[in-house]
Amino acid sequence: MGFRLPRLVPRAAIGLAALALATPSPAQDGLAGAYLAARQASMYSDYTEAARYYALALAEDPGNPALLENAMMAYLGLGDVERAIPIARRLESGANGSQVANLVIIADQMKRGAWDEAMADLEAGRSAAPLVDSLIRAWARFGQGRMSEALDAFDAASEQTGLKAFGLYHKALALAAAGDFEGADHILSGEAEGPLRATRRGVIAHAEVLSQLERHADAIELIDSAFGLEVDPGISDLRARLAAGKALPFDVVEDATQGAAEVFYTVAGALNGDAMDSYTLIYARLAEYLAPGNSDAVLLSASLLESQERYALAIDTYARVPRDDPAFYAAEIGRAEAMRKAGDVDGSIAVLQALSRDFADVAIIHVTLGDTLRGQERHDEARQAYDRAIALFDAPARAQWIVYYARGVAHERLGLWDKAEADFRQALELEPDQPQVLNYLGYSFVELKTNLDEALDMIERAVAARPDDGYITDSLGWVLYRLGRYDEAVPHMEKAAALMPIDPIVNDHLGDVYWAVGRKNEARFQWHRALSFDPEEKEADRIRRKLEIGLDRVLQEEGAPPLQSANDG
Repeated sequence: MGFRLPRLVPRAAIGLAALALATPSPAQDGLAGAYLAARQASMYSDYTEAARYYALALAEDPGNPALLENAMMAYLGLGDVERAIPIARRLESGANGSQVANLVIIADQMKRGAWDEAMADLEAGRSAAPLVDSLIRAWARFGQGRMSEALDAFDAASEQTGLKAFGLYHKALALAAAGDFEGADHILSGEAEGPLRATRRGVIAHAEVLSQLERHADAIELIDSAFGLEVDPGISDLRARLAAGKALPFDVVEDATQGAAEVFYTVAGALNGDAMDSYTLIYARLAEYLAPGNSDAVLLSASLLESQERYALAIDTYARVPRDDPAFYAAEIGRAEAMRKAGDVDGSIAVLQALSRDFADVAIIHVTLGDTLRGQERHDEARQAYDRAIALFDAPARAQWIVYYARGVAHERLGLWDKAEADFRQALELEPDQPQVLNYLGYSFVELKTNLDEALDMIERAVAARPDDGYITDSLGWVLYRLGRYDEAVPHMEKAAALMPIDPIVNDHLGDVYWAVGRKNEARFQWHRALSFDPEEKEADRIRRKLEIGLDRVLQEEGAPPLQSANDG
């Protein structure tokens, strides 16, 4: 049940972004300084500083609508909805309407259970967005106990262009919350209006509905079909309880307030990737506010903050998922990644190490720890983490290729080539045409000066899959060079250099190829370029030596075979 909003919503988000940078025409020097600082903070999504400076600016000009709007958005970014509510009320009383203020007021009403107030405002013309308005109207009717009118409202939402799936999904949730599990299953199964695209929360809701109907086997089949063998602890626990014959309570949405939270979360999920992160975050934060126990909303907020490089806020948000929540391990992985991006690599590794002890049977944790250690060139520790992950695999699965590939890289860096090759070949058994693996194994063969024909075949397949990948194109040129097919190597190496113009290795390789075909001035030019891009010291020394005495004599000094074209006698 994944949904996509009509294109008009992201354009509305752009309008809000423009409003966030609108100038309030300050008259006082004190206001100007605070405003400029707040505006700068807003441009970088620094919600903490933006909220602080907008508060100072509002002390100088408390009725300025642009300042009020921006301050409200800063508080929403922080997740401080309570402080955003009075600002939204002040904006409501002004001459200019505010879509975000309407969202906040609606959330406040649904949080307080003020169904009559919400309905009266909607009927009077309050509007946040067509989808939000129609679904909130339906959930407010549900809160009033007017089930028949609520269902009519969900149907009306479904009839809006492009919003059918949203209305059907929320109607099913409302039916289930009211105890009509057969009606909910009729929709979620696709029997009513056709299948709904599965989301994690949608599958969980349907599984809980099937459990309430004592159809545990069907619920298990649904979970297996949706998630396969690689399930997180929450889904694993759900499946285990079903297998043991235990009835699952329906708790995805239990009342109208949680229904409203699901509206905001649904919209946030649909906007994610299409609209600005700062706009999507508003919906995710309001979903959190209405349903603090909705860990999916918390994780979405945290990931959006991470995308905006607000790592401290992301770390704090991830940390709000409690230890007894099935999503705790996912939140800790997110927290560790945000810590790494913030520069606290040791702290990130410590979080993952602790998590790998507490959730020793969850493979993705060991994989994430291995990736982080490998990124720090702690290859032996990374290899051990990948070992623990692979030991947990019950049966071969296509998705496992990445783990074997990652362990192969660790083995290769440790000089354990036989083990590395075995891992790369296992990855290719699981994903035969994976270009990343084909390139790495093929390039390794080239560097080892072995299996060059097989290497060429692998790299040609990789290039066919990713023709605009500079690294892979470089590999193709390099294997042709190693095979003495210098003229054929030139166009591929030139393309690689065009794709990656500031990469020292690619420019160095292009210089070697030019030298091999007799274009020595161009070779020297490329070697000079390679030096300007700060190669590793060992490579830099070799490039300088080539500039001094030429590639032929460098190869002679290294005891390597001389350049010899494949076409030479």
